[in-house]
Amino acid sequence: MKYFGTDGFRGEANVTLNVEHAYKVGRFLGHYFQREDHRVRVIIGKDTRLSGYMFETALASGLTASGADVYELHVTTTPSVSYLVREEDFDCGIMISASHNPYYDNGIKVINAKGHKLEAEVEEQIEAYIDGEIPELPLAKKEKIGRCFDYVKGRDRYIEFLKGLAKYRFDGKTVALDLANGSASSIAKEVFESLGAHVIVRHDQPNGTNINRDCGSTHIDSLQSLVYDTGADVGFAYDGDADRCMAVDDEGKVIDGDHILYLCGQYLRDQGKLNKNTVVTTVMSNMGLYRALDALGIRYEQTAVGDKYVCENMMENDYSIGGEQSGHIIFKEHAVTGDGILTSLMIMEAWLAADRPLSELTGELVIYPQLLVNVKVKDKAAAREDEDVLRAESEVTESLGTAGRLLLRESGTEPLIRVMVEAETEELCKKNVNHIVQALRDKGHVIG
Repeated sequence: MKYFGTDGFRGEANVTLNVEHAYKVGRFLGHYFQREDHRVRVIIGKDTRLSGYMFETALASGLTASGADVYELHVTTTPSVSYLVREEDFDCGIMISASHNPYYDNGIKVINAKGHKLEAEVEEQIEAYIDGEIPELPLAKKEKIGRCFDYVKGRDRYIEFLKGLAKYRFDGKTVALDLANGSASSIAKEVFESLGAHVIVRHDQPNGTNINRDCGSTHIDSLQSLVYDTGADVGFAYDGDADRCMAVDDEGKVIDGDHILYLCGQYLRDQGKLNKNTVVTTVMSNMGLYRALDALGIRYEQTAVGDKYVCENMMENDYSIGGEQSGHIIFKEHAVTGDGILTSLMIMEAWLAADRPLSELTGELVIYPQLLVNVKVKDKAAAREDEDVLRAESEVTESLGTAGRLLLRESGTEPLIRVMVEAETEELCKKNVNHIVQALRDKGHVIG
């Protein structure tokens, strides 16, 4: 599609994503859900980016102009929007966020009434409207014009939902939180403190431009330092919209999405809650996870990269847990999308139930060296289909054999080719990644 990728409509604010786009998205959605004797209700949340204010206003203008009522959560998390759409019967939800991207990017994620990402066929219709390929939509008149409501109480309801999930209290535990100067800043600390934890917080002062800057789940070294310096029992880091979680254990080691799937998958199995004895992963998960799950006798399935695809697989097959190495984890019993704060609560539950140091609970999972390089290219499709690049891909795959693997794919949200190699040593990873990157560069696909 032209505008929408695997995670909504994303781009640099006022460059590739502007207020006219946002207004038209609002206009289309406000009209799309209209039916006789029905007042369309749409809930909107945003993260802490400077451009969030203008996109919030533009979306609300488009929605109300089409006759929809808008409920504004203001700064909140993506999973809170998903939760409230389902629980309070909204026609759809919109989250204004570019997740882990830098502050100057932003995005529009549309969430359907079931709490899932919007169907692709509806996104295609929105794109057609943006490009003037379908007739102009009627404007609401007189009493049909929509209204805007402040809906901060919705966020409070979500916070209470999170608190209610905890099976154990956290008294006596010290928890370090890196809030990425993002959406979690308004929620996470309150949740952990209410459950009795001593909470140490960093990066909880968003100013519009510092979201994800050297902090959060994409800069996990900051949390490692915090845990080490304070002697915390565990640390959790979120991304800009708090739909992903990374953790650090008591020894300062990183617990990524693969570790979380291993730890919580095993815990759910032991509790008799791992439906069909299966964990859902993406093709980016480490070989070590699969070997560790094999040792436990737990099945797994792979999907394309994107929590959207993980979610689809889980819902279709009624699986309990699935996620991505990056920390998007879905616990189907509680949510239908990745939720960073919820994930941290589930890690706490598995840890406290075991009554052992967290560092011991993932000891059987051996992560193979992995190197991921994002290559900015002029044309993703042309680069990916180039004969010389395909030849290099074949050469790397053959050389690795069963002792490693190569994953070469297009980014769903950025002009990037992602080159990932797993192997027995870091040297082999670097050698094989460089072979692919050089093939891309030799053929003139690389920018810069």
